[in-house]
Amino acid sequence: MRICVSCRTRRAAVLLAIAAIACPVHPAPPPAAPWHRQVDTIFAPWTGAATPGCAVGINRNGVPDYAHGYGMANLEYGVPVTPQTVFHTASLAKQFTAFAIGLLAQEGKLGLDDDIRTYLPQLPQLPGHGRVITIAQLVHHTDGLREQGQLLNLAGWRGDDLYTEDDILWILARQRRLNFEPGSEIVYGNAAYTLLAVIVRQVSGQPLRAFAEERIFRPLGMRATRFRDDHTEMVPRRAAAYSPRAGGGWSISVPNIDHYGSTSVLSTVGDLLVWQQNLLDHRVGGTALVAWMRTSGVLNDGTATGYGGGLYMRTYRGLRTVGHDGADGGYRAETLLFPDHALAIAVLCNGAAIAPAALARRVAEAYLGDKMGPPPLAAPVAVADSAQAAWAGVWWSEATDEVVRLEWRDGALRQPGAAAGLVPLGGALFRPLDLAHEWRFQQPSSGPATLQIRDFWPTRRTFTRQDGALPGLPALAAFSGRYHSEETDTRYTVRLADGRLTLSWPRGYAVVLDPVGGDRFVGSLGTISFTRAANGDVSGLVISNRRLRRFVAQRVAEAG
Repeated sequence: MRICVSCRTRRAAVLLAIAAIACPVHPAPPPAAPWHRQVDTIFAPWTGAATPGCAVGINRNGVPDYAHGYGMANLEYGVPVTPQTVFHTASLAKQFTAFAIGLLAQEGKLGLDDDIRTYLPQLPQLPGHGRVITIAQLVHHTDGLREQGQLLNLAGWRGDDLYTEDDILWILARQRRLNFEPGSEIVYGNAAYTLLAVIVRQVSGQPLRAFAEERIFRPLGMRATRFRDDHTEMVPRRAAAYSPRAGGGWSISVPNIDHYGSTSVLSTVGDLLVWQQNLLDHRVGGTALVAWMRTSGVLNDGTATGYGGGLYMRTYRGLRTVGHDGADGGYRAETLLFPDHALAIAVLCNGAAIAPAALARRVAEAYLGDKMGPPPLAAPVAVADSAQAAWAGVWWSEATDEVVRLEWRDGALRQPGAAAGLVPLGGALFRPLDLAHEWRFQQPSSGPATLQIRDFWPTRRTFTRQDGALPGLPALAAFSGRYHSEETDTRYTVRLADGRLTLSWPRGYAVVLDPVGGDRFVGSLGTISFTRAANGDVSGLVISNRRLRRFVAQRVAEAG
């Protein structure tokens, strides 16, 4: 049987058409944009099958521009990070909690200047503080509350224990002192936002998780985003988290948290870009609410703090930014929005050694470098070694009861154990390496030398040089004993062994106390000072650091 040429041609054409339908030929992908290749280079250290990694998402002018995953979401099972990977975003939760409070205020269901005890009567009326704590002060971190995690740690909670909302309310209700007069300072902390979550429930009748799902996440189409209130909940595509392991490799580092408001939002980079766009177009909440979110809080004296509704308002290389960072366990997060240029960047990571804030800023430079000013860090200035070494010593802040130690080592002024020294900027001005902070020393004509430290916040911390003699062994022995705190209902033990003091407590750990002069010591908790009765006997101890000031435990008489 013969088939004519024309028939064969028609038959071949039909077969080719069928094949094209069955196996379509996809066009070659367009070449990567130069800035996309730069982004890949920025995240190159966190690629491969042996490291945790990150997801990055970038929007330009309200349109997704680039999204990619690097490294492993789960090292044990070899699951890679993708843009759809769900991460615990830690303190990124604060902006959603603040938005929920703003929605309720907008509807007249609460007032931002309301006393928080209107909604939280279990909190004590603290003596010695003339001002009440307001809801706005919680939002802006000007409340003066002590750090919840540190308090629970001092009460015997370990890092991998379960932390619940009831635990936090219990410890906060026992406090009899604030860090500072409400409204007089800003000190970032987590207790405020845990309490804001409780206030949302009290006012709306819904848990914050349900309220945010109904009023924020669902209207915006953030389908992968939720507040987590149960650490055992199964979450598809969720990344594990890791911390560097001594000797190499990684250890699992997933926090056990059953409280939220200050933390515990699960999300993806894509969903966070949707949220950042809402900070520009006000689709949910409206213009006034978003404007409030992006407005700095103020101190009692009118000083702007640079912190709005769970958002930092800052600048980077001359460009305005709105964003926040997050860190819990091995999870690290950063959102960075350049509102004047409609550039939004979200970086979510699952390794404690990864610095997403630095990565996000490098991404921004790839996109906006031609619009940016010079790098933010001033260049080092040659300063004689002797002039720098003169500032080594012990410095103490009367306001915060903190101690800063400085030593001259390896050609730099540095804190003990620090890998990098302070960078001299000329005269008596320094900055920490890679930070636009300011450390300014002064030696007045009379009186002790002073050190002023300015970091991200508007208020400066002032320290004076301390020259107290270090205690000898007989003096150290006088501090040994047992101490009890009503605020944690915990007993602490101070022991002298091998010439060194240690502080320990049930389910805690032994903190080595290094003497810095007189009755003052430093350790991993911060500054530990011992108090004395009128007769000179040791009567108590006081623990202080930036977020927990003057925590007191009284000495307990030994039995027998």
